Amino acid sequence: MSDKEPRDFCEQQIQGLPDPLTSAGTAAQQVVDQATEAGQKAMDQVAKTTQETIDKTANQASETFSGFGKKFGLLK
Repeated sequence: MSDKEPRDFCEQQIQGLPDPLTSAGTAAQQVVDQATEAGQKAMDQVAKTTQETIDKTANQASETFSGFGKKFGLLK
């Protein structure tokens, strides 16, 4: 048995293992993707809540002005 055979065997086994940098990079990318998705969901919720608040305020203002109009005889 030559010295080269065990070395070749070891190199083959090492090549079969995942590259730690690749694994770490993949894990880091997953974290970034999850954070991006969570941030997008949060922004979507803020936009939805803001729009609902604007709609409610506009309706209340409309009802208030309508009430004033009826009270002062401007609207029937």
